[in-house]
Amino acid sequence: MDDDNAVAALAALAHIDRLSAFRLLVKTGSNGLASGEIADRLAIPATRMSFHLTALERSGLVRSRRAGRHIFYAANYGAMRELLAFLTEDCCGGRPEICGDLSALLGACSKEVCQ
Repeated sequence: MDDDNAVAALAALAHIDRLSAFRLLVKTGSNGLASGEIADRLAIPATRMSFHLTALERSGLVRSRRAGRHIFYAANYGAMRELLAFLTEDCCGGRPEICGDLSALLGACSKEVCQ
């Protein structure tokens, strides 16, 4: 990941509605949720949620797929891992003990969920 992609991803997460939607999608797994269900669960008007989901998709942190009349959104775990790796690649000036075992966080994601 380069600086521009990292800034785009972080900017997409820098809004409470988008951050809430992204966290919900991370918990939901690779099947994702329909945009209307995301809006309902987060008590956000559907049109506003659609705007925020589009911003998350443009950043690469979320993927969408159409099924009939519905659009399903799911977290892009690969992009999430790339962002986390980018943020921690130079962890604490070469002293990883300061940052703790961040690799354990990345390893906690099972293959069934984090594709």
